[in-house]
Amino acid sequence: MKIDNATVLVTGANRGIGLAFARELLARGARKVYAGARDPASITLPGVEAIRLDVTKPADVAAAVAKASDVTLVINNAGIAEVGGFLAADSEAVARRMFETNFFGVLRMSQAFAPVLKANGGGAFLNVLSIVTWINAGLLAPYAASKSAAWSLTNSLRHELQAQGTQVTALHMAFVDTDLARGIDAPKTSAEDIAKSALDGLEAGQDEVLADDRTRSIKQGLVAAVPSYMPPRA
Repeated sequence: MKIDNATVLVTGANRGIGLAFARELLARGARKVYAGARDPASITLPGVEAIRLDVTKPADVAAAVAKASDVTLVINNAGIAEVGGFLAADSEAVARRMFETNFFGVLRMSQAFAPVLKANGGGAFLNVLSIVTWINAGLLAPYAASKSAAWSLTNSLRHELQAQGTQVTALHMAFVDTDLARGIDAPKTSAEDIAKSALDGLEAGQDEVLADDRTRSIKQGLVAAVPSYMPPRA
């Protein structure tokens, strides 16, 4: 999948990683970039076409399909996060919010745009996941579970879309220096570096992009004697 001359839709493109994606896509010669956001007025980047898109609303997704029928790449970036564990009193409500955007939003977009990508030659989906796809230490428990579910969805889509020639790439990374992780005291990668790594991997045909050293270490540790998703032994 080449970015030059591609037509791209980015969800959650008004800030953070989504905004970084939009900037990098323009820099790499994308023919058109649709920038989706709940409030199109929040899109201020010159050179993109803002569209109203709340991935939790089927009507918004259907309207996006009608407007962006020339898309060859969909970047499923929109996501929400909230600190808290599963034993918190409100964890069920939080989990439902997380899944509605982070899992069902990706599912909704995938169902809607798979026929568009097929009609336009195959194209690609790039799904923004996380290091917590594989580890859940309780800090972001419902969020992590929603990203694990989105990973499973992504893996299934590779099989389901193979016949129509649609590339499906998953992006995994640790904490990124955005509003989403503002309150978390941990090393962070810039959104710009994440977007560049993701698009490099996409253009190279990679199924998964592991965008930083921490993520690569965790992925490798999944098959260790004490897997990386287990708590440390006393």
